[in-house]
Amino acid sequence: MSVDYRKVHDQVASLSPSVSLMAVSKTHPYEAVLEAYGQGARLFGENRVQEAASKFPEPSRRPEGMKLCLIGHLQRNKAKRALEVFDRIDSVDSLALMDELEKRLAQLERTFPILFELRSSGEEQKTGFADEGALMEAVAHLEACPHLILRGLMTVGPLDGGGEGTRMAFRRTKALYDRLIAQGLELSVLSMGMSGDWTLAIEEGSNEVRIGTAIFGARNYNA
Repeated sequence: MSVDYRKVHDQVASLSPSVSLMAVSKTHPYEAVLEAYGQGARLFGENRVQEAASKFPEPSRRPEGMKLCLIGHLQRNKAKRALEVFDRIDSVDSLALMDELEKRLAQLERTFPILFELRSSGEEQKTGFADEGALMEAVAHLEACPHLILRGLMTVGPLDGGGEGTRMAFRRTKALYDRLIAQGLELSVLSMGMSGDWTLAIEEGSNEVRIGTAIFGARNYNA
């Protein structure tokens, strides 16, 4: 096992010291998570509720400061479990999911931080609110979901949009993020950029990047 969190952290910090680094640990064992934690990682991302639930201890039993975010698509029937496992859900992408989370949180009498995911590349195979209009509708719907606390936006760059296509997707998301802040929303997280495009993302205003392969190595999807 070879974990290079410190090396990647230093690379990110050299470009922008204020950018947070999320270590995406999907398919990698908890031992690798602990190694990254030992190198300074505190923020981790997982794509699937079931994998995270089986891998990570309950929040109260995690090492001090360890936070876990859901960055993959969340099905409504897994909303209850997701709220038990994760500290933040970054992939909220529909009004129906918002309503399900709100219902569960109202029962628990607690609030919960989320990000809205924007499908900035326009690719149909990706999840996320389809466009700015759909996301603005979700912002308005927050009035009906007082237990959901919007902290910011997340997006994934295009699979094969090239440098310019990726840059435009990130630029579009940053513009919407700035617009929401100008309207009075207290946002703090703009999550853009992964192992292959994080430098572009930071250039376009990202303040949180999600990096997995460069930290943990190649993923074993058969594990």
